[in-house]
Amino acid sequence: MRQEIRLTVKPKFINDYKSGFPLLTKEAISNWKDVNSEGTVVKLVDNNHKFIAKGYYGKQNKGYGWVLSRNDNESFDQSFFQRKISAAIEHRKRYYNNPDTTAFRVFNGEGDGIGGVTIEYFDGYYLIHWYNKGIYQFKDEIIQSLQTIADYKAIYQKKRFATDGKYIDEDDFVTGKKGQFPIFVKENGVQFAIYLNEGAMVGVFLDQREVRKAIREKYAKGKTVLNTFSYTGAFSVFAALGGAKKTTSVDLANRSLSKTIEQFSINKIDYEAQDIIVEDVFHYFKYAGKKNLTFDMVILDPPSFARSKKHTFSAAKDYTDLLKETIAITADDGIIVASTNCSSFGMKKFKSMIEKAFKEVNGRFKYIEEYSLPSDFKTIKSFPEGNYLKVVFIQKIKG
Repeated sequence: MRQEIRLTVKPKFINDYKSGFPLLTKEAISNWKDVNSEGTVVKLVDNNHKFIAKGYYGKQNKGYGWVLSRNDNESFDQSFFQRKISAAIEHRKRYYNNPDTTAFRVFNGEGDGIGGVTIEYFDGYYLIHWYNKGIYQFKDEIIQSLQTIADYKAIYQKKRFATDGKYIDEDDFVTGKKGQFPIFVKENGVQFAIYLNEGAMVGVFLDQREVRKAIREKYAKGKTVLNTFSYTGAFSVFAALGGAKKTTSVDLANRSLSKTIEQFSINKIDYEAQDIIVEDVFHYFKYAGKKNLTFDMVILDPPSFARSKKHTFSAAKDYTDLLKETIAITADDGIIVASTNCSSFGMKKFKSMIEKAFKEVNGRFKYIEEYSLPSDFKTIKSFPEGNYLKVVFIQKIKG
């Protein structure tokens, strides 16, 4: 039986936890010194020792652990995790029944009741991401639950937490029949090559599914498209399939070249008719400005934090300035797809950054449409930080 520790919630935070807030934060607890082993079951109580909730201790960038239950008698055994995962799979039933989309998120952390772990599905292969050592202590129960519930070809896992100061993103085959990679999945009829054996990044970010679809169906036809921070070129593939005149994909990572060529090729797109550039995006913006290059559509989806040899980028601090550079190389009446996955601010703040950027360059614009997470990325109202994705389609108005 796991160790269980009582943690006292400071008075001003009690209503938050009673209202469903799931993240255990440093500021909310008065006696963190009493717990030192990740994976410890913690029972939250008030100053009168009255029960509030229970969860587990596990450090990650978001906090110190997660609430899993508001039932004092709950045991975090296999049956508990099996109920949670079964409910999550039921919630995604329509995805399982869609032959045109065979990759989606099955379990979305705190949105499905267990913060610190996500599970993704890739055409019969399941991939578990562990985000802290605490939840990893429950790995046997969670893996066994998934094995019991799901039909699978194989299960893989990724450890996304630091050990002895070193970040772990190793491949780890769990069970089933090992895949021959790449495996090919579909998203709205478009193919992606997926690698579950090459570290944390598998080939596509599933949360942008609806945005890619919109680009293909409504925006790309006849347009020149610049895809910055392009990773494996997924946006570029959808733009090309949507009839884009030409796509330009820019990313600093050397592997982005071969990966983008692969994604174009499996979708029968002539990659030689596209531009695929391995370069620091910040350098490329300066180059494009000097050469007076403009694009009909610019996709701006930087990581929340990025560091290159000469640049450090933080979405919270630097997105406005980056957007100003984007505006400069966007053609009149062109579209900017402004996107961020930074969870430290919401859509209102993001729009204020957009408005500030246009104001500072004396530009005019209008909002066309916006997107957040698709339905398989389930979130809860009591934790708005979990609904991290913010995407806004903006039209740059001439004059």
